[in-house]
Amino acid sequence: MKRLFIIALAAILLSGCSTVHYRRPVTSRDDGVYHRVKRGENLWGISKSYSVSLDDIVRSNRLPNADTIEVGQMIFIPGKKAEITKSKKSNVSTYEKFIWPIKGKVICGYNSKDKYGTENKGIDISAGYGRTFVASRSGKVTYSSDFMKGYGKIIILDHEDGHQTVYAYNADNFVKTGDYVKQNQVIGKVGKGGRAIRPSLHFEIRKKQKTKNPYYYLSK
Repeated sequence: MKRLFIIALAAILLSGCSTVHYRRPVTSRDDGVYHRVKRGENLWGISKSYSVSLDDIVRSNRLPNADTIEVGQMIFIPGKKAEITKSKKSNVSTYEKFIWPIKGKVICGYNSKDKYGTENKGIDISAGYGRTFVASRSGKVTYSSDFMKGYGKIIILDHEDGHQTVYAYNADNFVKTGDYVKQNQVIGKVGKGGRAIRPSLHFEIRKKQKTKNPYYYLSK
């Protein structure tokens, strides 16, 4: 009897091994492709190239707010089957890219908090008092004012694709509400204000009035 029990148990174990197959866990990573970041690229441009939401790419890659992408970094693109190469036409070519409004060190990053716990909804770029800054993209001036609480002198541009840019802490505004400006056109002078202890330009990028991380739109 004991011998029969051992034989039966062995048969069960062998049959079990022959029918068990390894299966990859089903995750969102099964439906997508990796893109290797090239020089001059940013997340917004990559999202346009693949016609995938920027928010979806940020969420799929679990990118923290303060991070910038690096050349050679692998970025997961959800919902796509093949990486776009240089030989393929990029959808971003039909869009005007965002450029830095001024050169300088970022002294206060996106979503960083001051001593009162208030989050920064843009980035503060250190620059000499009175230095000129330019429009990051072409657009219409929807707001130009000598004062807005928390912003001081401020300029807001509408880029007519759901995006807006904000320029604040200004010493002087060179444009008025209703003006249309071109990318790289000088629109104001750097002042001092907000949480910064030295002269700086406060810069925001918004989509449908919601602030976004400027680093995702700007190339190094």
